[in-house]
Amino acid sequence: MISTKHNVACLMLATFLSVSSVTVIAQGLVTKTIKGNVSANGVGVENVPVTDGVNYVYTDAKGNYSIVSQVSGKFVYISTPSAYNVSLENGSIPQYYQALDDDKDAYNFQLTKNTKNGKKHSFIVQADAQVTSKKDLKQYQSIVTDIKNTVRLMDGWDVFGFDCGDIVGDSPWLFPDYIKETSSLNLPFFRVVGNHDMDYYGRTHETSHLTFEKYFGPDHYSFNRGDAHYIVINNNFFVGRDYFYMGYVDEVTFQWLEQDLKNVPKESLVFVFMHIPASLTPETKPFVYDYMTIADQTVNAGAFKDFFKDYNVHLITGHMHYNLNIEASDKFYEHNTASACGTWWQVPECMDGAPRGYAVYEVDGSDVSWYYKGAEHDRDYQMRVYSIGECEEYPDDVVANVWNYDSKWNVELLEDGKVTSNIERFTGYDPLSKEHCNDRSKIKYEWIYPMQNLHMFHATPKNPNAKLQVRVTDRFGNVYVQDVKK
Repeated sequence: MISTKHNVACLMLATFLSVSSVTVIAQGLVTKTIKGNVSANGVGVENVPVTDGVNYVYTDAKGNYSIVSQVSGKFVYISTPSAYNVSLENGSIPQYYQALDDDKDAYNFQLTKNTKNGKKHSFIVQADAQVTSKKDLKQYQSIVTDIKNTVRLMDGWDVFGFDCGDIVGDSPWLFPDYIKETSSLNLPFFRVVGNHDMDYYGRTHETSHLTFEKYFGPDHYSFNRGDAHYIVINNNFFVGRDYFYMGYVDEVTFQWLEQDLKNVPKESLVFVFMHIPASLTPETKPFVYDYMTIADQTVNAGAFKDFFKDYNVHLITGHMHYNLNIEASDKFYEHNTASACGTWWQVPECMDGAPRGYAVYEVDGSDVSWYYKGAEHDRDYQMRVYSIGECEEYPDDVVANVWNYDSKWNVELLEDGKVTSNIERFTGYDPLSKEHCNDRSKIKYEWIYPMQNLHMFHATPKNPNAKLQVRVTDRFGNVYVQDVKK
């Protein structure tokens, strides 16, 4: 990172030598001065953050800015203020950024006033669409259609979306087709780079996100909406060997985050999006130098969580292809979102038995609520219930998979409308997902196998002949009831 004092020195040296905006500085770095204006309806917008991905400056009273950037920088971009919107490209790509061009002198940004009340807004979170072929893209159309139907029901809400990474499955040549599929959304969709979106087999981490950036812009950025601050970062660290990577937040990102949060008041509501989970348990486990461990969690998650200790944070991730809510503390909640592709577009359930789909968040001031929306299912579809004898682990019990469960949910077994039996949570297989993942006529990938999850429940009825129901109450008081088939 280049300090402010160092920037001033570079500018003085440039003036003294009467050279162009590109200047060779004492340390051997090459910098250039980037200038421009941020306006709305022809009027400059003051105090808008502008960054090159490393340094931050703010627009003056007339909307002007000037930033000294390393020549190796790729973009200049803004952190969009709450009251404004940016234009969309291809129906879903927000134009908050511009690629740097040696032949370009100024980078101007045009904003439009947000006509909706940003304090009350909603966003969609999709993760792991992981399309690998045109056939997968055709199936992905059902997700796009379902999202559009959900948005239509959000009358009056300010709505946008996130794709939490693994847009494609090691097939970046499909990015244009994916963009075409999402163009009908006509909705700002902010993209997160996933490990399967990277360019593998390069020599360094720095080369791994070039194709992604070509289509979607910077791999770390932020914006504001209502009282909330939104941050997207890249925590897929390509280790420079074959296709291997680990979950890791590098120092450049931390230094950028420090500047990004300077104008965000302490105790603010902050949403952070990245692909690989920070951790899969509330507590930090001892570090194990094992590929599956470092590839499925962020190795410096402790420092990452501590960095946000002064804020009320919802961290939203993907990568695992299942739902898991990790309540690290009262101020740090991690939502791991199940996959849009189900089990890699081969069966419609995800690895935990949840239907393929996406999450929906509703923000009203500082209040946040959320639910998981199964594609081609009603909003109220929040569990799958199995009759006595359908689960090998508990053959005498009613079993339920409550895929968006957390500690504030309540799960009950009703017999003739009354709670009569204790229901217990267990770690186990969803019977339907287990059946499908073991069916080699459906599964073409050898590495797919049944996976246990942490949101299974079982109870032994006192009267198996009674009318049996499972009743679930989520943390927001919403009640869902499903009959147990005989």
